Amino acid sequence: MDFLKEWVTNIILFILLATVIDMLLPNSSMQKYTKMVTGLLLIAIILTPIYKLISKDFESTLASIPSFQTPGEKNMKNSIDLKKKEIQASQHAYILEQMTVQLKKSAEEELMKKYGLQIAKIDISTNEQSDQAFPDNLQKVTVLLKQSDNSMQAVEAIKPVNINTDTPPPSKGSTDNTKKISTFLSQKWNVTGNKVEVSIEGGTINTNG
Repeated sequence: MDFLKEWVTNIILFILLATVIDMLLPNSSMQKYTKMVTGLLLIAIILTPIYKLISKDFESTLASIPSFQTPGEKNMKNSIDLKKKEIQASQHAYILEQMTVQLKKSAEEELMKKYGLQIAKIDISTNEQSDQAFPDNLQKVTVLLKQSDNSMQAVEAIKPVNINTDTPPPSKGSTDNTKKISTFLSQKWNVTGNKVEVSIEGGTINTNG
């Protein structure tokens, strides 16, 4: 309704303005050109609602075109993102697997000589939310150690073990040795901070060094 009032007001004002201009201009050859220009401007003002209607419909039509394509584009984008994540996950798993093998090879021989222990398992935990690449996103290296096969056979050959429930729990020597091994592995693998966590099957250690 406001638009209609504005439209009628513009037409009336323009007609009054054109009349005043026509009265002020002298009778000459320029007067017919002035009337032609004013007539064209008046037609443009009268047709203004049609222009706006056409322009709005055109914009809405253009805006509606992407909405029809959006589901397909979203499905394609989701599929691409899913494939990308799968590829990144497989690459990440492969890198961790290779890194585990390298860590085991680099420390196992010296670990056997010093502590008579073998590496049973290595788990590497990383921060998956971080944008940093490995090894900058390393959170923890969990190492499970076990007695070497030779040591186990030697222990079994000596005598059977009698378990006495009245005996107090082992001293903190085992914990100290675990800390020593953790420090040794941290230095060997060049891992900063307390990121190497060591546990031992059976909880006891026979040190050779």
